[in-house]
Amino acid sequence: RPGLALCAGCGGRIQDPFLLRVSPDLEWHVACLKCAECGQPLDETCTCFLRDGKAYCKRDYSRLFGIKCAQCRAAFSSSDLVMRARDHVYHLECFRCAACGRQLLPGDQFCLRE
Repeated sequence: RPGLALCAGCGGRIQDPFLLRVSPDLEWHVACLKCAECGQPLDETCTCFLRDGKAYCKRDYSRLFGIKCAQCRAAFSSSDLVMRARDHVYHLECFRCAACGRQLLPGDQFCLRE
């Protein structure tokens, strides 16, 4: 559909022979599809994440919108082991007793207060 599509990045008509379609209704000039946070070009070689009509690289999307550890506030990587307690998620090494600081491991009993 070159010539008919409007670029979600710059708003101009896409006259190029190629366009990048990220979702059924969002299309970009190849040169316009960049991470909204860091400006990294997002092409067919990298993962692209959408939020509120803006495109993000994986690193920035995770940093801005991903679940963060309730203790250290850092984002999780796909290989991290986590502990869950009610609505909170922790890195395994961050899940510790508030009174003595001992690391709590899977199977340990604990109590949540406040």
